[in-house]
Amino acid sequence: MPSTELNRFKSTTIDSSGHEIHYVEAGQGPLVIFVHGFPESWYSWRHQLAALADAGYHAVAIDVRGYGKSARPESIEAYAMTALVGDVVAVADSISADPAVVVGHDWGAPIAWNTALLRPGRFRAVAGLSVPYSPRGDIRPLDGFRSFAGDDLFYIDYFQEPGLVEAEVDKDLAGWLRGFYFTASGEADPTAPTMGLVPKGSELRDRLQQPGPGQMAWMTSDDFNFYLSEFERTGLTGGFNRYRNIERDWTELAAFRFAPITVPSLFIGGEFDGPTQLGMRSIERFDQTLPKLTKSVILDGCGHWTQQEQPEKVNRLLLEFLDSLPTPST
Repeated sequence: MPSTELNRFKSTTIDSSGHEIHYVEAGQGPLVIFVHGFPESWYSWRHQLAALADAGYHAVAIDVRGYGKSARPESIEAYAMTALVGDVVAVADSISADPAVVVGHDWGAPIAWNTALLRPGRFRAVAGLSVPYSPRGDIRPLDGFRSFAGDDLFYIDYFQEPGLVEAEVDKDLAGWLRGFYFTASGEADPTAPTMGLVPKGSELRDRLQQPGPGQMAWMTSDDFNFYLSEFERTGLTGGFNRYRNIERDWTELAAFRFAPITVPSLFIGGEFDGPTQLGMRSIERFDQTLPKLTKSVILDGCGHWTQQEQPEKVNRLLLEFLDSLPTPST
């Protein structure tokens, strides 16, 4: 995206229960808050910020706690789901009293889903990209992952030990990031061993593919360098700490066991997106878990980085969804 386009975005930092949360915004109108995933930043929504602002919406993309210019608390428990939902609420409250729409991708999708679940009066609609809504169930997350992975480690399980994956990343941050982005994209070799499983005693980077000439055009060198410079400054521990709260989240959200989301919703996944494919059983239950679902779309040829790989299609679907909603009112 040209720097002239980025210059139209305004940067703001607000307080959320003693933690600074940074966001970037553009446009005027009904409020739409975007929540990014791992390992990204507000910048992953650059195409959506511009499109929604041009369409008459107030588009806001946050740096999730642990990323970018937002606070990076040291304690693992500071990255619990309830804390991150609180950050989204704090951003909404700092901007407008009118009910907002929340949109999330990757880890941002569970944050968005849970924001709509916990605060349906504050958020009038929700959209999730890549990760379908799956309400808190009876199986502890790590038990489920270990049953699925067999003799290997599911990547989320691999991320649990503080410092282990950070040491791997520190060996070659640029190579690790580039390989992670490419391997999860729609361009990666689908016949290669999955990055979702890590054989015990090996490292995740052993499963990462690197792009060849002409590949990964959806992420320019300027785009990649933006992410790289952010993580050179902040590290990835804040992002990994989100994964380290899945058992805590399961306990803290016990009151919402099997609870549906009652506001209008949208889901967008990718044909070659691992979380979308792993979540097919959740998608099949949308009639129960998302009773006000307007549309569930799987984008042909799309990998994990939904709004960056196919921004025009995502923008069209988001605007179609937003334009279908009643005018917000307090």
